[in-house]
Amino acid sequence: METDKCIRVKITTDSGIIILKLYDSTPLHRDNFVKLVKEGFYDSLLFHRVIPQFMIQGGDPLSKNATPGTLLGGGGADMPRIPAEFNSNYFHKKGVIAAARDNNPAKASSACQFYLVEGKVSTDAELNQIEQYYGIKYTPEQRKIYTTIGGTPILDQNYTVFGEVEKGIEVIGKITNVPRDSHDRPLADVRMKIEIAE
Repeated sequence: METDKCIRVKITTDSGIIILKLYDSTPLHRDNFVKLVKEGFYDSLLFHRVIPQFMIQGGDPLSKNATPGTLLGGGGADMPRIPAEFNSNYFHKKGVIAAARDNNPAKASSACQFYLVEGKVSTDAELNQIEQYYGIKYTPEQRKIYTTIGGTPILDQNYTVFGEVEKGIEVIGKITNVPRDSHDRPLADVRMKIEIAE
């Protein structure tokens, strides 16, 4: 599927460092993300939405100077959306990066906001329901991952997955467990710095 020549990025937070591999099979998302990283777009932005056993979301440009308690998540709406790049090989297992989006019929992605999946372990019965409801068919390998390692299968084929964590997956769990407000924003800012990994 993916080679060792994939582009890698490093996300640095106070909770630790995450190394991500970006998929070559989602070139629109890969190239857009790399462009923003090289521009320093993400530096000092917040992970503004964190939910245990689900995900951490960041990349809202309005978060850089946001005062405590400010509701975030709407930033970047003025940037062109990225067309969806769904691929049945890429699913919401623990540790993937995917593009956030608003509610639009094409399921096109936000140009800048993304999330990292923590998720939880699913049962075969739960996966059967998702397959039936969404018309998805999981491979035995995907089922094994969802029922042992976990993820968020309910998001499959609704949000574009464009990479996965190679190192530092435990950092996601550290961030999801910080104290947060009623909008799931951490009470103490969790800032990021993202750069291309050498």
